[in-house]
Amino acid sequence: MISDRLIGEFDRTLRALAGVHEALRPNPAEEILEAELGEKERAHAAGLMRVNHVGEICAQALYQGQAMTARDPHARTALEQAAREEQDHLAWSAERIRELDGRTSLLNPLWYAGSFAMGAAAGALGDRWNLAFLAETERQVEEHLTGHLEKLPPQDRRTRAVVEAMRTDEAKHRDTAIQLGAAELPAPIKLAMRLASKVMTTLSYRL
Repeated sequence: MISDRLIGEFDRTLRALAGVHEALRPNPAEEILEAELGEKERAHAAGLMRVNHVGEICAQALYQGQAMTARDPHARTALEQAAREEQDHLAWSAERIRELDGRTSLLNPLWYAGSFAMGAAAGALGDRWNLAFLAETERQVEEHLTGHLEKLPPQDRRTRAVVEAMRTDEAKHRDTAIQLGAAELPAPIKLAMRLASKVMTTLSYRL
């Protein structure tokens, strides 16, 4: 029923914003000992993980909006599966932020609302463009996570393990979207997505 689905989607929204998700898969860092980090290194790692947590908040909203407007059942299933795996990322990144004595972004409701609107709009354009948006989003997130691995303290193996596992999943989601027939987004749209991502990452590192 439509009403049941809407209630379920509303519940997902509240859980994402409240940070009550539990990972279905083990945390990649659970068997790695905590490294000795200086105060600045801990703050920097926490800031980077706050950015990653915001990315996962956005991913939940994007997938939610895209799945609600997707027409092809295969595309909808792929989006819902990706969203479930991104929930693990959300839980892992939140846990790592707590371990580093950091906090999640104060602007999470804003990021969620904007991403949901973009996801719903992408889905309304049709499945090929919906999947194209997914593929490009995952491509940019994968690049972004690679950059974080270069910026993290080398000895912070716990954070690095989480980021590496997230990057592997993002690459898989991108490949799935391409296999399902994703179109190629026009260059101006890709650039606009990069600019929006730059604003989000800059603000969420601090706020």
